[in-house]
Amino acid sequence: MAIINWATASYEGLGKDGKGHVSTQSGALKNQPYGFNTRFEDKEGTNPEEQIAAAHASCFTMALSFGLAKQGFSKGSLKSKASITLMKDGDGFTVTKSEIKLDARVPGMHGSDFEKAAVEAKLNCPISKLLNCDVTLDITSFDGN
Repeated sequence: MAIINWATASYEGLGKDGKGHVSTQSGALKNQPYGFNTRFEDKEGTNPEEQIAAAHASCFTMALSFGLAKQGFSKGSLKSKASITLMKDGDGFTVTKSEIKLDARVPGMHGSDFEKAAVEAKLNCPISKLLNCDVTLDITSFDGN
């Protein structure tokens, strides 16, 4: 079984003066502006790294949620933040890191079991597997009560 999702991107003009728009199949992004100014100058709009961060945070969090449910846990909350690092690399750029910070509350779960489940989700979520960079996980808080 293959699940195929898609997005479209357009760019009018070239280089720094160009302006782009990105849309997703679901409509969550619809003609969202992107370009040099949204990527490097903090202007309103999106950029590829922000989209990768959203994909990684949501994929990891869902993978962990399903992993915990498989272990029999039905209550709890997970909150993840993925930060993507883009570094200059010669004449271009490279994504060098995706850092996940996790706050979690899973009543009745022991910390060492939770850490094992979180690491497994980090290693096995499809977006982690896709990224060719350092993927780190920092469990900033965990409450098993």
